[in-house]
Amino acid sequence: MSRSLVLALATALVTTLFTLMSSSPARAQRPAEEAATFSAFLATGTQVNANITYLTASGVDLKLDVYRPRGTEPRPTAIILHGGGYRINSTKEAFALNVIPWLQMGWNAINVEYRSSGHALAPAAVEDVRCALRWATQNAKEFNIDPNRIVLTGQSAGGHLASIGGIIPESAGLDRRCPGREPVKVAAIISWYGVFDYTVLVEDPTRDYAVSWIGPQPNRMEVARLVSPMTHIRPGLPPMLHIHGDADPTVPYDQGVREVDALKKAGNVAELVTVPGGRHGNFPRDQVIRIWTAIESFLARNGLTKDGPGQTAQR
Repeated sequence: MSRSLVLALATALVTTLFTLMSSSPARAQRPAEEAATFSAFLATGTQVNANITYLTASGVDLKLDVYRPRGTEPRPTAIILHGGGYRINSTKEAFALNVIPWLQMGWNAINVEYRSSGHALAPAAVEDVRCALRWATQNAKEFNIDPNRIVLTGQSAGGHLASIGGIIPESAGLDRRCPGREPVKVAAIISWYGVFDYTVLVEDPTRDYAVSWIGPQPNRMEVARLVSPMTHIRPGLPPMLHIHGDADPTVPYDQGVREVDALKKAGNVAELVTVPGGRHGNFPRDQVIRIWTAIESFLARNGLTKDGPGQTAQR
């Protein structure tokens, strides 16, 4: 079953691979006839452990998929959080191609689902991300995960969850559902157009993702503050790369600007990649190449490439 899943990624969607996996301009320019070679790499050089239950909450068995290069050495690992506005019809499977750039760089990739607003309101999804991090730490040896080089990343709702999941302290109380007591470790965060401050969105009816996820809870402003990365900015946080289009109609570009500015002001490493004219994702091919080049550079500068020593903050 694992090999079939890899083959499905490699063949059924092969026409879109080279835009999505472009971790460098040179790789992005590979001719189409090399698709078969890369498909063979995925099919024979990648191991997939699909639909592992990492937590049961609100009556839901929450699943994750582990993609990893074959071998036994511990590898840096990206935990990928899907977008979709926290809605019940958004799934990790719809974002499965996001694992490909990480596999191409020699990383593991863990594709995680979390509770939607249809199952549980905020802050449930944040709890789930924290438990997925705990699961990765607990199972590091079995799945060749380097626990000191775990990167949280995601797009849209997933970008916000990557940010808050890597920033929120244990003292906030959202780790209580997670089995075990291992400290949660995050080496870096890469947020694609995620929210920084929900307090300015939760009362705005045009931001339906915010209104539906936080919901009509009587303490909704308190919840909005809890799930806003803004609330938890302090020194000693993991390095962050925030990617945002400056014409985003869904999550205002100012959210990314404010996040990076606040992190820097607190003495943290933070970078903003602005996509000129970019809306809410679906960026042009040349911009995707530029973004992945920036991601590779960011990882290298922070010691998180395959051979690097790693830089980890414990939260």
